[in-house]
Amino acid sequence: MAGQRHARRTRRAAIQRAAGLGLAALLLVSGCTAAPDRADTTLRGIQETLDDRADAVLRHDLGGYLAALDPAAATLRARQHKEFDQLEDVPLSTWEYRIKGVRHQGTRAVADTELRYRFAGYDSAPVTTSRTLELRADDGRWYVTSDRAGTGSSQQLWQQGDVQVVRGSRSLVLGVGQDGRHLRALAAAADRAVPAVSAAWPSKWTRRVVVLVPSSVEAMGRLLGAPAAGYRGIAAVTTGERGPSGASSADRVIVNPDAYAALGEFGRRVVLTHETTHVATRAHTSAATPMWLSEGFADWAAYRGVGRSAGESAPDLRDAVRGGDVPAELPSDEEFAFGGDAEALARAYEGGWLACELIADRWGEEALTAFYTSVGGAEHRDGSVERALGEVLGTTLQEFTSLWRDYLHERLD
Repeated sequence: MAGQRHARRTRRAAIQRAAGLGLAALLLVSGCTAAPDRADTTLRGIQETLDDRADAVLRHDLGGYLAALDPAAATLRARQHKEFDQLEDVPLSTWEYRIKGVRHQGTRAVADTELRYRFAGYDSAPVTTSRTLELRADDGRWYVTSDRAGTGSSQQLWQQGDVQVVRGSRSLVLGVGQDGRHLRALAAAADRAVPAVSAAWPSKWTRRVVVLVPSSVEAMGRLLGAPAAGYRGIAAVTTGERGPSGASSADRVIVNPDAYAALGEFGRRVVLTHETTHVATRAHTSAATPMWLSEGFADWAAYRGVGRSAGESAPDLRDAVRGGDVPAELPSDEEFAFGGDAEALARAYEGGWLACELIADRWGEEALTAFYTSVGGAEHRDGSVERALGEVLGTTLQEFTSLWRDYLHERLD
């Protein structure tokens, strides 16, 4: 912990050295203009309170954590005490607040902050979520009077209840309101998914996966910051972002406990392998990657080597093809939207899978991964697929689409 305290002191020193180099620009004063030195003092004081609070989280120091809160804010203190307790078993390696802006008048301030944290042994980059903090100054010290989610941010798992933690050999599973046996079984399944994904995606990745299991689909929606209705039939989703310079950030596989429980053993295996593939390919997935490729590749990795026929794995598209309804084009991004026609969504996933299966069958598995990497490495969506088709596979989009439509007949008729 001494190293963490040193890091905090270094961070404060950096803020102090930066005074006069633009920090005052972060301070937006309502109704008046603050002198630069006063602005810097306010910013430093707020940051010191937040640094102390972050240190307390990492030290599991409840007293230190509550010391940052307004002594008169009884409701806030009770809620934060509960949240601190719910964090107890979460394996954190870092926790910090970065101030993005402050609005200040007199002894009151509102700080827009970014909370950044990592899970020990799993996250190569921090998860970030915005928090809006209200504070008041008393005798030279700033105290938090309100702590709420920033605009557009979602809940964190520990804000939903006591977190249970299960560590697998290649997985970390965190659940709220779940049976321990269920979480251990999920960790075992995730452990099996990791080598399956590595066999399909030999490129470098962490080869570890974090799985979150909320108590319900409604709680899942709150973790995703989206209406739960769109996820009722979805067994799991993966969240994450491509970081700076193509680096992958901390990914989370979030399980819908109801839909996942309704699956058999094979279905659970496919779901976890599919979602873990998204974790593996994150650094090579970008805005240039169409959904048919990202979702199709994840399904290709999940179904690879399972010994099932195309008709068994793509029943909705099989029925459409046998009925004479062969899609004219590769699935569009819009066809992958949750909450719409379930059969149309299934056909989109199945069509993407068979497009990737076609590439692996005709050009080889190495060509498929090279194609995926080439598309994701493009700066823009426009022309990304066409360019990779030409450079990696030696074909055109029109020719590939025609081959794919023939492949649907071949595999599904």
